[in-house]
Amino acid sequence: MVCELCPHRCRADRGNGRLGFCQAGILPRVFRWGPHFGEEPPICGEAGSGAVFFSRCTMKCLYCQNSPWSWRGEGRDLQVAELTDIFRDLAVKHRCGNWNLVSPTPYLPQIRAAVEPLRAEGIRLPFVYNSSGYERPEVLAEYRDLCDVALVDLRYASDDTARAASAAPGYVAASRAAVKHLWETLGPLDSEEPGRATRGVIVRILVLPGHADEAVENLAWLATECSSDVPVSVMSQYAPAFQALETPPFDRVVTEEEYEAVTEAAADFGFEHGWIQGFGSRDASSDLVGENMSAGEGAVGR
Repeated sequence: MVCELCPHRCRADRGNGRLGFCQAGILPRVFRWGPHFGEEPPICGEAGSGAVFFSRCTMKCLYCQNSPWSWRGEGRDLQVAELTDIFRDLAVKHRCGNWNLVSPTPYLPQIRAAVEPLRAEGIRLPFVYNSSGYERPEVLAEYRDLCDVALVDLRYASDDTARAASAAPGYVAASRAAVKHLWETLGPLDSEEPGRATRGVIVRILVLPGHADEAVENLAWLATECSSDVPVSVMSQYAPAFQALETPPFDRVVTEEEYEAVTEAAADFGFEHGWIQGFGSRDASSDLVGENMSAGEGAVGR
């Protein structure tokens, strides 16, 4: 079967060893898994979010914080039964509040196959679909059973920027169509108890140096085409890494003036649900920074 899971639509026959843009093979490759305490509050809960960090990515961000596995493909290829065991441990051993699929798009069929035995056993958790936003709505609809809560980026408002910074042609139309589809399908956040969202959408707005205007434009689009009721997570945490260290303007942090322009726009457009990260709050030594994260099983951001 040829692969058309993401907007690149490579049609790579991965089952026969032919790799597409993301370079993902037929087996799910996982870098790390365990309780995650660094997501937005409705995702984490007391026991953490049951995160599985999948290797490879449908984008090639020059500032990627997770380059060891997103770009270089570090991690371990798993049989589907081994992935089933990871999901079981997150639910039963760690008692996490959800299964958090981090960059799952290349492996959606394998993930579905891995959770089928657990569903048959009566082991069920909400799925958090943790994505860059570079998605196909048709694929999101097909794999709706793997997306109860969408934690999705809306990063660029210019296709030129998206292509240059992330090798993601057509990002603006694709990400906006994906966000609109998710909002219409899932709606506002719904929680059975504090810190345990079971349904809904969170849109992350990462402010990029030299491109704060695109964050503002995305907020304007979100308010107009979806709703100002969409929970947004506005983040100042950008830090130059990987190829960005030699690529202006991505080789610097976001200025306070740039960040204030975005946070003020969020208020002006009427966004009242969500989170505004404090300016300069990033801890470069934290294990939340992907380049500092070790492989294998373990908690993140405790």
